[in-house]
Amino acid sequence: MSDALLARLDKIIDPASGKGLVQAARLDGAVIDKGVATIVLKANADEDSATLKAAIEAAALDMNEVERVRVITTLQRSPGAPTKADAPRQAAADSPRPAKRIIAVAAGKGGVGKSTVAANLAAALAKQGLRVAILDADIYGPSIPRLFGLRDIKGLKKTDKGIEPAESHGVRIVSMGFLTKPDQPVVWRGPMVQGAIQQFLNEADWGDPDVLFIDMPPGTGDAQLAIAQTVAIDGAVIACTPQDLALDDARKAMGMFEKTHTPILGLIENMSVFLCPHCGEPSDIFGHGGARAEAEAMGVPFLGEIPLTIELRERSDSGHPVAFGDGPVADAFARAADAMLASADEARKPAPEIAFSI
Repeated sequence: MSDALLARLDKIIDPASGKGLVQAARLDGAVIDKGVATIVLKANADEDSATLKAAIEAAALDMNEVERVRVITTLQRSPGAPTKADAPRQAAADSPRPAKRIIAVAAGKGGVGKSTVAANLAAALAKQGLRVAILDADIYGPSIPRLFGLRDIKGLKKTDKGIEPAESHGVRIVSMGFLTKPDQPVVWRGPMVQGAIQQFLNEADWGDPDVLFIDMPPGTGDAQLAIAQTVAIDGAVIACTPQDLALDDARKAMGMFEKTHTPILGLIENMSVFLCPHCGEPSDIFGHGGARAEAEAMGVPFLGEIPLTIELRERSDSGHPVAFGDGPVADAFARAADAMLASADEARKPAPEIAFSI
């Protein structure tokens, strides 16, 4: 941590205790790196965190070496004192679950390979023998059917057990792409999108999978917020590329899940490095290591780096996820899937009980 930055932040008074932020133990981190000050604030649900964040930003920007400030908030509240934002998720948690684990794969923007990451994480787990399913919640741009070679499926059957998912490589899949033509746009307003996602999730015969992935729509709009608030998601995986532009949007996606109290299972850096098909030499065409550094700064797990190869593009287009094969990309997805499950198990652990002896 930066001592100079901490000294400035300790001059800001914590509204709850009347002490400085450092003395009140309100900060989980405060570092300055390449002109960017990153401050992790433990925010209370019943305070005006926007005012406090503005004071923190002003104090940090007053330092000569700081050009930009980002304040990351982690919500803390007393046990047994839920906020209004908890109510929809609590209701979802109390409802029957369609899978043992529900994991969202999200991104703050399109074009970072979110669906490719979701498909190959699912493929990596299916390759290990787990029962896996995917809900393609990207209503406007469903990519999962192509990634699994299911573009010729027209319609979804409904049986006494519910909507019957399509299946490929042992992965059960429900997608809006099965209900529209490839060149047909879905022109729906937010409530219609939310309704379709809820129907797919609740009425499909998922078959009690070990893991149900939700391939989220890109961004942080109504549909994304509705899923995060009303589905009992065990955690979210954030896909991004190394470049600063993608990382800026990844922070927004993480911020949305933080607001809905959804654990962040970790970041995956997609297109981390390009491997030349002729010489095998790596090229950092989008930069390299940005997601790892961001994960460390935000205190969330880093799940791994996925290289960009010709094989990945070819297998994605042909509907055979690369994670089902062998090679560096398949190995990278296998490691990321293992790290994701470990992070999900950690997020499920109950808080430790403290026993007092008299």
